[in-house]
Amino acid sequence: MSQHAMLPVVSAGSGAGAAAAPKSASAAPACGTGLDCGLDAVEAERVARVFKALGDPTRVRLLSMIAASPAGELCVCDLTEPVGLSQPTVSHHMKQLAEAGLVTREQRGRWAYFRAVDGAVGDAARALLG
Repeated sequence: MSQHAMLPVVSAGSGAGAAAAPKSASAAPACGTGLDCGLDAVEAERVARVFKALGDPTRVRLLSMIAASPAGELCVCDLTEPVGLSQPTVSHHMKQLAEAGLVTREQRGRWAYFRAVDGAVGDAARALLG
């Protein structure tokens, strides 16, 4: 419910102040209220990408498994069975996590290995909450 309340604020801010916000992100008058304007359009897009990637329970599980791995990384071949999905489907989920900046990918021969990006989730939360 609170997510729906946030969406109009983000889209209104990105539409109305998109051109002015990046040039003067620290200037309060860009909002016209004298209040802190929060995230500019570019930063809001980045943070939204992170939370969108985490909006899928399968991706949350995949990221959690990688982060909990003793080696700090896992092969895509090790991720399919625990989530009960095919390798192409898991690869699609991992691509979403990588594009959101939550994991890094390293190709080793036939298989891709993924490593969680330290602090990525916390950085997104801090950016959102100020």
